[in-house]
Amino acid sequence: MTALASDLTGLRTLVAHGGVVVLSGAGLSTESGIPDYRGPTGALRTAQPMTYQDFVASAAGRRRYWARSFLGWRRIAAAEPNDGHRAVADLQRRGLLDGVITQNVDGLHQAAGASDVIELHGGLDLVVCLACGKRERRVDLDARLRAANPGFGASVQRVNPDGDADVPDAELDGFELVGCRYCGADLLKPDVVFFGENVPKPRVEACYALVEASRALLVLGSSLTVMSGLRFVRRAAKLGIPVAIVNQGWTRGDELADVRVDAPLGTVLPALLS
Repeated sequence: MTALASDLTGLRTLVAHGGVVVLSGAGLSTESGIPDYRGPTGALRTAQPMTYQDFVASAAGRRRYWARSFLGWRRIAAAEPNDGHRAVADLQRRGLLDGVITQNVDGLHQAAGASDVIELHGGLDLVVCLACGKRERRVDLDARLRAANPGFGASVQRVNPDGDADVPDAELDGFELVGCRYCGADLLKPDVVFFGENVPKPRVEACYALVEASRALLVLGSSLTVMSGLRFVRRAAKLGIPVAIVNQGWTRGDELADVRVDAPLGTVLPALLS
Protein backbone atom coordinates (compact mmCIF):
# COMPACT_ATOMS: atom_id res chain seq x y z
CA MET A 1 0.00 0.00 0.00
CA THR A 2 1.38 3.42 -0.97
CA ALA A 3 1.76 6.22 1.56
CA LEU A 4 -1.07 8.14 -0.13
CA ALA A 5 -3.37 5.11 -0.07
CA SER A 6 -2.60 4.65 3.61
CA ASP A 7 -3.40 8.28 4.34
CA LEU A 8 -6.59 8.04 2.31
CA THR A 9 -7.69 5.08 4.39
CA GLY A 10 -7.51 7.18 7.54
CA LEU A 11 -9.24 10.07 5.78
CA ARG A 12 -12.05 7.84 4.52
CA THR A 13 -12.57 6.42 8.00
CA LEU A 14 -12.80 9.89 9.52
CA VAL A 15 -15.23 11.22 6.89
CA ALA A 16 -17.40 8.10 6.65
CA HIS A 17 -18.88 8.67 10.11
CA GLY A 18 -20.28 12.06 9.07
CA GLY A 19 -20.58 15.18 11.20
CA VAL A 20 -17.63 16.74 9.34
CA VAL A 21 -17.00 20.47 8.98
CA VAL A 22 -14.78 21.57 6.10
CA LEU A 23 -12.38 24.50 6.43
CA SER A 24 -11.07 25.37 2.96
CA GLY A 25 -8.34 27.70 1.78
CA ALA A 26 -6.88 29.09 -1.43
CA GLY A 27 -5.21 25.79 -2.30
CA LEU A 28 -8.63 24.39 -3.20
CA SER A 29 -9.02 26.95 -6.00
CA THR A 30 -5.58 26.77 -7.62
CA GLU A 31 -6.79 24.05 -10.01
CA SER A 32 -9.46 26.52 -11.15
CA GLY A 33 -6.73 28.93 -12.23
CA ILE A 34 -6.77 31.16 -9.14
CA PRO A 35 -3.33 31.34 -7.45
CA ASP A 36 -2.91 31.06 -3.69
CA TYR A 37 -0.84 33.27 -1.40
CA ARG A 38 1.64 30.86 0.14
CA GLY A 39 1.61 27.56 -1.77
CA PRO A 40 3.36 26.59 -5.03
CA THR A 41 1.65 29.49 -6.86
CA GLY A 42 1.89 31.86 -3.90
CA ALA A 43 1.27 35.53 -4.65
CA LEU A 44 3.09 36.63 -1.50
CA ARG A 45 6.29 35.40 -3.13
CA THR A 46 6.16 38.38 -5.52
CA ALA A 47 3.93 41.08 -4.02
CA GLN A 48 2.13 42.15 -0.88
CA PRO A 49 -1.65 42.51 -1.15
CA MET A 50 -3.53 45.76 -0.53
CA THR A 51 -4.12 46.38 3.18
CA TYR A 52 -7.26 47.92 4.63
CA GLN A 53 -5.24 50.80 6.04
CA ASP A 54 -3.76 51.66 2.63
CA PHE A 55 -7.17 51.34 0.97
CA VAL A 56 -8.96 53.82 3.24
CA ALA A 57 -6.03 56.24 3.52
CA SER A 58 -6.36 57.93 0.13
CA ALA A 59 -8.43 58.20 -3.04
CA ALA A 60 -5.25 57.58 -5.02
CA GLY A 61 -4.80 54.22 -3.28
CA ARG A 62 -8.41 53.26 -4.00
CA ARG A 63 -8.08 54.29 -7.64
CA ARG A 64 -4.97 52.14 -7.99
CA TYR A 65 -6.72 49.20 -6.34
CA TRP A 66 -9.88 49.44 -8.44
CA ALA A 67 -7.94 49.82 -11.70
CA ARG A 68 -6.12 46.58 -10.92
CA SER A 69 -9.21 44.83 -9.59
CA PHE A 70 -11.20 45.95 -12.65
CA LEU A 71 -8.81 43.83 -14.72
CA GLY A 72 -8.37 40.98 -12.23
CA TRP A 73 -12.11 40.48 -11.78
CA ARG A 74 -12.25 38.93 -15.26
CA ARG A 75 -10.19 35.96 -14.08
CA ILE A 76 -12.22 35.44 -10.91
CA ALA A 77 -15.58 35.80 -12.66
CA ALA A 78 -14.58 33.33 -15.39
CA ALA A 79 -13.22 30.67 -13.00
CA GLU A 80 -15.17 27.44 -12.72
CA PRO A 81 -15.34 24.89 -9.88
CA ASN A 82 -12.82 22.06 -10.06
CA ASP A 83 -13.04 18.42 -8.98
CA GLY A 84 -12.22 19.42 -5.39
CA HIS A 85 -15.13 21.87 -5.13
CA ARG A 86 -17.49 19.34 -6.70
CA ALA A 87 -16.32 16.64 -4.29
CA VAL A 88 -17.06 18.86 -1.29
CA ALA A 89 -20.55 19.55 -2.64
CA ASP A 90 -21.04 15.80 -3.21
CA LEU A 91 -19.97 14.99 0.36
CA GLN A 92 -22.52 17.53 1.57
CA ARG A 93 -25.29 15.99 -0.57
CA ARG A 94 -24.43 12.59 0.90
CA GLY A 95 -25.07 13.98 4.38
CA LEU A 96 -21.47 13.63 5.55
CA LEU A 97 -20.78 17.35 6.04
CA ASP A 98 -22.40 19.52 8.69
CA GLY A 99 -20.99 22.71 7.21
CA VAL A 100 -18.39 24.47 5.05
CA ILE A 101 -16.21 27.36 6.21
CA THR A 102 -14.09 28.87 3.47
CA GLN A 103 -11.29 31.40 3.59
CA ASN A 104 -11.78 31.90 -0.16
CA VAL A 105 -13.65 34.83 -1.68
CA ASP A 106 -14.26 33.37 -5.15
CA GLY A 107 -17.69 31.76 -4.63
CA LEU A 108 -16.62 28.47 -6.23
CA HIS A 109 -18.01 26.29 -3.42
CA GLN A 110 -21.48 27.68 -4.09
CA ALA A 111 -21.01 27.43 -7.86
CA ALA A 112 -20.25 23.72 -7.40
CA GLY A 113 -23.52 23.22 -5.52
CA ALA A 114 -22.49 23.54 -1.86
CA SER A 115 -25.02 25.26 0.38
CA ASP A 116 -24.92 27.21 3.66
CA VAL A 117 -21.27 28.12 3.09
CA ILE A 118 -19.77 30.55 5.62
CA GLU A 119 -17.42 32.86 3.72
CA LEU A 120 -15.02 33.75 6.52
CA HIS A 121 -13.39 36.55 4.54
CA GLY A 122 -16.47 37.62 2.58
CA GLY A 123 -17.09 37.35 -1.16
CA LEU A 124 -16.00 39.24 -4.25
CA ASP A 125 -19.51 39.08 -5.71
CA LEU A 126 -20.58 42.06 -3.57
CA VAL A 127 -19.27 45.60 -3.01
CA VAL A 128 -19.90 47.62 0.14
CA CYS A 129 -19.85 51.39 0.63
CA LEU A 130 -17.81 52.32 3.70
CA ALA A 131 -19.77 55.57 4.01
CA CYS A 132 -23.40 54.40 3.99
CA GLY A 133 -22.98 50.63 4.44
CA LYS A 134 -25.14 49.68 1.46
CA ARG A 135 -24.12 46.88 -0.89
CA GLU A 136 -24.11 46.46 -4.65
CA ARG A 137 -23.56 43.43 -6.85
CA ARG A 138 -20.05 43.32 -8.30
CA VAL A 139 -21.40 42.68 -11.79
CA ASP A 140 -23.39 45.92 -11.58
CA LEU A 141 -20.36 47.90 -10.40
CA ASP A 142 -18.32 46.32 -13.18
CA ALA A 143 -20.83 47.58 -15.75
CA ARG A 144 -20.55 51.11 -14.31
CA LEU A 145 -16.75 50.96 -14.34
CA ARG A 146 -16.79 49.77 -17.95
CA ALA A 147 -18.98 52.70 -18.92
CA ALA A 148 -16.65 55.14 -17.14
CA ASN A 149 -13.50 53.59 -18.65
CA PRO A 150 -14.18 52.65 -22.28
CA GLY A 151 -11.20 50.94 -23.84
CA PHE A 152 -9.18 50.78 -20.62
CA GLY A 153 -6.68 47.95 -20.61
CA ALA A 154 -3.26 47.02 -19.32
CA SER A 155 -0.80 44.13 -19.30
CA VAL A 156 -1.87 41.85 -16.43
CA GLN A 157 1.13 39.99 -15.04
CA ARG A 158 -0.81 37.83 -12.59
CA VAL A 159 -4.13 37.79 -10.69
CA ASN A 160 -4.10 37.35 -6.91
CA PRO A 161 -6.69 35.37 -4.88
CA ASP A 162 -8.53 38.58 -3.93
CA GLY A 163 -8.93 39.57 -7.59
CA ASP A 164 -6.21 42.25 -7.37
CA ALA A 165 -4.14 42.05 -10.56
CA ASP A 166 -0.42 42.79 -10.73
CA VAL A 167 -0.19 45.61 -13.30
CA PRO A 168 2.61 48.16 -13.84
CA ASP A 169 1.58 51.43 -12.18
CA ALA A 170 2.43 53.38 -15.31
CA GLU A 171 -0.40 51.61 -17.14
CA LEU A 172 -3.05 52.63 -14.61
CA ASP A 173 -3.10 56.33 -15.51
CA GLY A 174 -6.47 57.64 -16.60
CA PHE A 175 -8.62 55.08 -14.79
CA GLU A 176 -11.79 56.70 -13.47
CA LEU A 177 -13.46 55.68 -10.23
CA VAL A 178 -17.23 55.65 -9.78
CA GLY A 179 -19.01 56.52 -6.53
CA CYS A 180 -21.56 54.65 -4.47
CA ARG A 181 -24.84 54.40 -6.41
CA TYR A 182 -26.76 55.26 -3.22
CA CYS A 183 -24.81 58.07 -1.54
CA GLY A 184 -22.18 58.97 -4.15
CA ALA A 185 -19.20 58.54 -1.79
CA ASP A 186 -15.84 57.46 -3.17
CA LEU A 187 -15.56 54.69 -0.57
CA LEU A 188 -16.55 51.51 -2.39
CA LYS A 189 -14.73 48.37 -1.28
CA PRO A 190 -15.11 44.70 -2.23
CA ASP A 191 -17.15 43.01 0.51
CA VAL A 192 -14.13 41.01 1.63
CA VAL A 193 -11.80 41.19 4.61
CA PHE A 194 -8.57 42.88 3.55
CA PHE A 195 -5.20 42.21 5.17
CA GLY A 196 -5.09 44.30 8.34
CA GLU A 197 -8.88 44.14 8.78
CA ASN A 198 -10.77 42.01 11.30
CA VAL A 199 -13.32 39.33 10.43
CA PRO A 200 -16.73 40.42 11.84
CA LYS A 201 -17.19 38.93 15.32
CA PRO A 202 -20.62 37.33 14.64
CA ARG A 203 -19.12 35.47 11.67
CA VAL A 204 -16.25 34.17 13.78
CA GLU A 205 -18.65 33.04 16.50
CA ALA A 206 -20.80 31.20 13.94
CA CYS A 207 -17.70 29.35 12.73
CA TYR A 208 -16.68 28.43 16.27
CA ALA A 209 -20.17 27.08 16.96
CA LEU A 210 -20.07 24.96 13.80
CA VAL A 211 -16.66 23.51 14.66
CA GLU A 212 -17.58 22.85 18.29
CA ALA A 213 -20.67 20.87 17.24
CA SER A 214 -18.79 18.80 14.66
CA ARG A 215 -17.51 15.25 14.89
CA ALA A 216 -14.39 16.08 12.80
CA LEU A 217 -12.71 19.06 11.13
CA LEU A 218 -11.38 18.61 7.58
CA VAL A 219 -8.92 21.28 6.41
CA LEU A 220 -8.57 21.55 2.63
CA GLY A 221 -5.90 23.60 0.88
CA SER A 222 -4.89 25.97 3.67
CA SER A 223 -1.42 26.50 5.10
CA LEU A 224 -3.15 27.86 8.24
CA THR A 225 -0.42 30.50 8.40
CA VAL A 226 -2.80 33.22 9.56
CA MET A 227 -4.79 32.98 12.78
CA SER A 228 -8.16 33.45 11.02
CA GLY A 229 -8.06 29.78 10.04
CA LEU A 230 -5.68 28.26 12.57
CA ARG A 231 -7.88 29.25 15.54
CA PHE A 232 -10.56 26.78 14.45
CA VAL A 233 -8.04 23.95 14.23
CA ARG A 234 -6.77 24.82 17.69
CA ARG A 235 -10.31 24.88 19.06
CA ALA A 236 -11.10 21.47 17.56
CA ALA A 237 -7.90 19.96 18.93
CA LYS A 238 -8.54 21.43 22.38
CA LEU A 239 -11.99 19.81 22.43
CA GLY A 240 -10.65 16.45 21.27
CA ILE A 241 -12.33 16.73 17.86
CA PRO A 242 -10.26 14.87 15.21
CA VAL A 243 -8.54 17.08 12.63
CA ALA A 244 -7.59 16.00 9.10
CA ILE A 245 -5.50 18.21 6.82
CA VAL A 246 -5.17 17.81 3.05
CA ASN A 247 -2.69 20.30 1.61
CA GLN A 248 0.38 20.41 -0.58
CA GLY A 249 3.27 21.28 1.71
CA TRP A 250 3.68 22.18 5.37
CA THR A 251 0.86 23.75 7.37
CA ARG A 252 0.94 25.50 10.73
CA GLY A 253 -1.61 23.00 12.05
CA ASP A 254 0.30 19.81 11.19
CA GLU A 255 1.19 19.00 14.79
CA LEU A 256 -2.51 19.11 15.70
CA ALA A 257 -3.65 16.84 12.87
CA ASP A 258 -4.80 13.26 13.39
CA VAL A 259 -4.67 12.61 9.64
CA ARG A 260 -2.34 14.40 7.21
CA VAL A 261 -2.38 14.02 3.40
CA ASP A 262 0.21 15.93 1.34
CA ALA A 263 -1.19 15.73 -2.19
CA PRO A 264 -3.26 17.72 -4.74
CA LEU A 265 -6.87 18.17 -3.67
CA GLY A 266 -8.10 17.44 -7.18
CA THR A 267 -6.64 13.95 -6.76
CA VAL A 268 -7.43 13.27 -3.11
CA LEU A 269 -11.05 14.38 -2.90
CA PRO A 270 -12.40 12.43 -5.91
CA ALA A 271 -10.48 9.40 -4.61
CA LEU A 272 -12.10 9.93 -1.21
CA LEU A 273 -15.54 9.80 -2.83
CA SER A 274 -14.78 6.55 -4.60
